[in-house]
Amino acid sequence: MDWSIQEIAKLAGTTSRTLRHYDDLGLLTPSRVGSNGYRYYDQAALVRLQRILLLRELGLGLPVIGEVLEGEASQAHALAGHLAWLRQEQDRLARQIASVEKTMHAVEGGEQIMAHDMFDGFDHTQYREEVTERWGADAYERGDRWWRGMSDEERAAWKARTEELGRDWTAAATSGVAPDGDEAQALAKRHVEWLTGVPGTPAHGGDAKGYVIGLGEMYVADPRFGANYGGQQGAEFVRDALRVYANAHL
Repeated sequence: MDWSIQEIAKLAGTTSRTLRHYDDLGLLTPSRVGSNGYRYYDQAALVRLQRILLLRELGLGLPVIGEVLEGEASQAHALAGHLAWLRQEQDRLARQIASVEKTMHAVEGGEQIMAHDMFDGFDHTQYREEVTERWGADAYERGDRWWRGMSDEERAAWKARTEELGRDWTAAATSGVAPDGDEAQALAKRHVEWLTGVPGTPAHGGDAKGYVIGLGEMYVADPRFGANYGGQQGAEFVRDALRVYANAHL
C-alpha cells in the first residue's frame, strides 16, 4: 500500500512542496513515481518522514538530519530514541498543566501562590531557536539531553546555584569593588566553572575564552541577561570581570 504526495502532505500537516524539497535533498525519496509523474510513498517512507519531523522538532537543520538518518543502525533503534524524547516531553507538559492548574486555583481561592510550584515544567526549551542560531543545533541538543537527564532535585539545585551566583554578582557590583579585584575575580572563576558544567557550549571543551568574553558582551547588550545582574551597570561589571579572568586564565 502506498499514498500519494498530496495524501501524505495532508496527513503529516506539511506541504507537497516540502516533501519534494526533502526528495531533492535525498532525505525522503518516494517509493515509486507513477506514469503521471506523481510521487507515491510506502510504509517505510512514512516511518522515515516521521523521524524527519521529530528531528525537526528537536531543532536540527536538514543537513544534520540527513547525517543522523544515515548514521542510525536501524529504524527500531531510532524510533526508541524518539519515543523516549516524546515521553520526556509528555512528562514536562503534564507538569506544566499541573503547575498552571495550581496557580489558577490559588488565584481563584485567594490563596498564596507558591513560586516553586508555578514554574515546574517550564525550562530552557523556549530558547531552542536562539541557542541553535547562536551556537548550532548540536549545542542545543547536547545541552537539552543534559538538562533532561537530571532529576528534579538536581535541576532545582542547579537553578539555586544560578540564582545565588546572580545575587552575588549584583551585590559585588553595587558594593563598588573593582572588576579586577580579588572578590570579582573569585566570582568570575565561579561563573566560568558554572558555564563549563553545561555540555554543548564552547566553554565545555571548546573556545572557552572567546565564549566567556562573548557572553559578557551579550549580558550588556541583551536586557534579559542584564536583569540577572541588577541591570545595565551590573551587567557591565560582570562583563569587565569576566574579560579580566578570561584573559588571565583561559
